[in-house]
Amino acid sequence: MAASLLDAIPDLDPAHARQLDDRIDARVRALLAEPPAKQRKLAIVASKGSLDWAYPPLMMANNAAKKGWEVGIFFTFYGLNVIHRDKGKGLQISPVGNPAMPMPTPTLLGVIPGMTPLATWMMRRQFKQRGVPTIEDLLDQAVANGVKLFPCGFTIDVFGYRSGDFIDGAQPRLGSADFLEYAADADVALFV
Repeated sequence: MAASLLDAIPDLDPAHARQLDDRIDARVRALLAEPPAKQRKLAIVASKGSLDWAYPPLMMANNAAKKGWEVGIFFTFYGLNVIHRDKGKGLQISPVGNPAMPMPTPTLLGVIPGMTPLATWMMRRQFKQRGVPTIEDLLDQAVANGVKLFPCGFTIDVFGYRSGDFIDGAQPRLGSADFLEYAADADVALFV
């Protein structure tokens, strides 16, 4: 193979040969270059609606979105309360049946009136002292980061909610079959 067109076609003008060589070189490099990276995609199903279970999907979603990933969270059953305008403000944590709590509570104590609000207050206070964003802050960040917040249509019907009951930035109601289509080409899918 000739090193240049000038070697292959001796009567070609040297200036034109260099221009053609440069163009051919650039085209060959472009053809051999790696294709642009496909945007990664994360699909999360959030099915829990307590304070401690609201954090994982929102933290993962925001971190993935900050890395440039496309992210969608499907809020179903009790998870739907996380994006509910009113119920989302009152998410709680129950000390009953939660062995991972920093201060385990015997089941008998957990049923005493006021223990759930106390555990919730303690967790919120601990998070605030450590600079952990609130659920409201994480939802605002998610919307700003382009995370799609999908409310489950079936759960909306079962719980008697209306489409207007959800935070600004939530997507229109979506059925589980439609979320499966969204998640079908996800690089990572999580059920929380």
